[in-house]
Amino acid sequence: MAIIRWDPFRDLITLRERMNRLFEETFPSRGEEKELTARSWAPAVDIYEKENAIVLTTEVPGIDEKDIEIKIEDNTLTLKGERKFEKETKEEDYHRIERSYGSFHRSFTLPHYIDEDKINAEFENGVLKITMPKKAELKAKKVKVLKPKGKSKK
Repeated sequence: MAIIRWDPFRDLITLRERMNRLFEETFPSRGEEKELTARSWAPAVDIYEKENAIVLTTEVPGIDEKDIEIKIEDNTLTLKGERKFEKETKEEDYHRIERSYGSFHRSFTLPHYIDEDKINAEFENGVLKITMPKKAELKAKKVKVLKPKGKSKK
């Protein structure tokens, strides 16, 4: 068995090479910007619960509301859309392209207590807000605790 001298920097170099490969695969180089402009992306969402509804908001700037599809099927809310690359400027004139373009697709499982028939969506200033009301019969009810009648403290 040969003895190999330990080089602490060899592991760091290997790690750096792996990280470089990861970034090259994830973010194409300048010569491949057509792929960059057409890749899929996913807008970030916020989901919060109110007393009577669950609300989903997402930022989709640069997209017309008619280009967003909202579909509810089998307790799943699906958002689809596409942000198109602006062709007014030639791609070779860009110095940097950081915004994501292309189609997106997000799906969310809805709780069983959502009233799917009353879901509504609002779109204003690039923000889509979907309000999903809870079914009335499944809302939490408060029960008041009463003292028993006829019994008094001694």
